[in-house]
Amino acid sequence: MKNSKIIYKLTSLVILVLFINFYSCQPDEKPVEFLEDVITAPDPDTEEETSPEVEEAIDEDIGAYTTCTPEGQNTERTKDIANPVNVGTIDDRSCYADYKESNVDGKVWGVYNITDGSNHMDAPNTLQPRIERSLPRAVKLGVGTYVKFTGTVRILEVGDTTGDGSDGTYIAQAKGKHTGGGGSPDPAICLYLAKPVYGTGANANKQVSFDVYAERILVRGGSGSGREVVFLKNIEKNKQTDFQLEVGFRVDPNDATKKIHYCDAVIGGESFNWNIPEPDRATESKIRYGAYRVKGGRAQIRWANTTHTKVEND
Repeated sequence: MKNSKIIYKLTSLVILVLFINFYSCQPDEKPVEFLEDVITAPDPDTEEETSPEVEEAIDEDIGAYTTCTPEGQNTERTKDIANPVNVGTIDDRSCYADYKESNVDGKVWGVYNITDGSNHMDAPNTLQPRIERSLPRAVKLGVGTYVKFTGTVRILEVGDTTGDGSDGTYIAQAKGKHTGGGGSPDPAICLYLAKPVYGTGANANKQVSFDVYAERILVRGGSGSGREVVFLKNIEKNKQTDFQLEVGFRVDPNDATKKIHYCDAVIGGESFNWNIPEPDRATESKIRYGAYRVKGGRAQIRWANTTHTKVEND
């Protein structure tokens, strides 16, 4: 009886070994398939190189360009089209293209295109090209005084140079004169600067998004080293982005007898508030927007749904 049990166990063991060997030799074994999938997975770098091309906007200038064109040769800075959809007084100092408008996605957009070296209004090598709109300034200084601009922006292209320091184009700016002199006669307080971000692979030479910075004065009249440049956020190329800028006076939360001169922006739903230095030296609040500065290449900015509000208190 004991011998029968031993024979039974040995027989079972032999059958089990044969079963395992049989299936381990089959070509369709799942683990082998899995290993082959891992080994033959595409290289991430190869995937990136075959990524889809960045699409141009319907109203984007593409291809080669020259500094000036016959169409862009305006002789007056404030020459505008009849009944422009964008609010404000035009300041056109570019001979590349005059202000025009396009209809994209059911909106009428103001078209602001400028190129390096295209300022045909000011002395050569002095002021940067621009097509901007100037909005009415508030000259009263009481708490509750403010100017407010709202709009939707699409950025298609900005200036690019061989170095990083001079890259980018301003899309809007807060301005305001002050007592005591110093700096420009019409000083910028905070400029909103879009710098190019290039893609990779097939998009390596194309601007695919833009890092937006606030370029803020450190002191009244400050420029150059008198400013700080603060990163705010990244915006994709051609993405419709809501933009709001408000400049005015409110009570200092730390001292009710004092006031602050504020510059508050909301870009794509994110708030970026800032208090302007030396509020007691301020004499006005003002906003401009459009396209300003292109130290290399070309800049293309689009604006729609623009509004302006001005409230003044003594």
